[in-house]
Amino acid sequence: MKLVTAIIRPEKLNAVLEALFKADVRGLTISRCHGHGGEIVAVTNYRGTTAKMELHEKIRLEIGVSEPFVDIAVQAVMAAARTGEVGDGKIFVVPVERVYRIRTGELDTEAVTPPMTAGSI
Repeated sequence: MKLVTAIIRPEKLNAVLEALFKADVRGLTISRCHGHGGEIVAVTNYRGTTAKMELHEKIRLEIGVSEPFVDIAVQAVMAAARTGEVGDGKIFVVPVERVYRIRTGELDTEAVTPPMTAGSI
């Protein structure tokens, strides 16, 4: 199991969500965040201290997936989020030791697999 964390441009969120849905990747968390990477940042001196003056709004997606879905999720995000410009974002893939589904007590792979519902059968 892995946790795929993607930092993307806000205007790319709908395209990324659509790509993940089409790839059958389900179960994610979305957060607004601010930061900077390779973008040009305004630097100024204020009272003798150099300060970076601009943080860019970004979207952070956290997606818990089983091994077969790691590359699928990463490729879906990369294809949908890419503009080719500095500031497109980053994707981090980190191992997950254990996952529990609170509602059912399911563990690990079963906990990151979408549950079957009466409407999806």
